[in-house]
Amino acid sequence: MHKTETKISTDLQQFIEKFEPNKFKLLAKGIEIRGSRDLYRSINFAKELIEKMKLQLTVNHTAEMAMYGGFEVIVAQESLPLKQTA
Repeated sequence: MHKTETKISTDLQQFIEKFEPNKFKLLAKGIEIRGSRDLYRSINFAKELIEKMKLQLTVNHTAEMAMYGGFEVIVAQESLPLKQTA
């Protein structure tokens, strides 16, 4: 069986070190934090931390994730400049 190495962005690594989640699952473009008892507070803290540290990350959550106290922190997509058409 081939073991593949997953690379984590430096922004995501910094977030994990500061946020210190108890449980998280590594995703292709970020992490899914699970088992949060106070989901609202955890999401707000994650957003504040991302803004304060000026990290290129975003927080996503759905009703399905809320059922098990989870949300995602993913690497933000860089916005592409708009092309002008003549």
